[in-house]
Amino acid sequence: MSDSYKTEFLDLCLRIGALRFGNFKLKSGRESPYFFNAGLFNDGAAIAALGRAYAAALIASGQRFDRLFGPAYKGIPLVTVTAAALAEHHGLDLPFAFNRKEVKDHGEGGRLVGRALQGRVLIVDDVITAGTAIRESIDIIREAGAQPAGVLIALDRQECGQDSAASAVQEIQGQFGIPVISIVDLSDLMRHTAAHGRAEELTAMQAYRTRYGIAETRAPGQ
Repeated sequence: MSDSYKTEFLDLCLRIGALRFGNFKLKSGRESPYFFNAGLFNDGAAIAALGRAYAAALIASGQRFDRLFGPAYKGIPLVTVTAAALAEHHGLDLPFAFNRKEVKDHGEGGRLVGRALQGRVLIVDDVITAGTAIRESIDIIREAGAQPAGVLIALDRQECGQDSAASAVQEIQGQFGIPVISIVDLSDLMRHTAAHGRAEELTAMQAYRTRYGIAETRAPGQ
């Protein structure tokens, strides 16, 4: 399968301002030369395009799964548009669910909304920072008697944690033995930046990756 979805996704991110270059202070305290904000996929056309990108990345990965799960709150629209894109563009009509932050004690009650979690469940979210939402999602899936099948995110920053040489993505993969699939990662972003002749932004990202990148991304020429 072509990876043109990566270019289309990055073009869209830049066009709507979901991806910006500059100097941004992250929650970790690091000064990053770029910033990604999935909250800016906030109209019909943009969120539909995002769903198509998630679905394309998932199909390209070849990962097996039976159902989709979106952690509240950001994961709720993301799992919804991903399920819709899988059905519309790939012929996969699959159930999905998401959780409430607070357990509902009236009406149908419970913590989950959507189809019951069964079989191999894939989690859909925007990014993995500390991994807290993903760990909570895995607990919810296991409590339901289902099996976590993997995690699908928009961007893998490929950088070390505050107290670890591994990234949050690597920690999730290592701790739970499940794959983390991303539409794009920092290496994809840097290739896209180079292809568009943005030398200043590329130099800043190279310096940032040299300082904070996971080991396998630090080789010259990547």
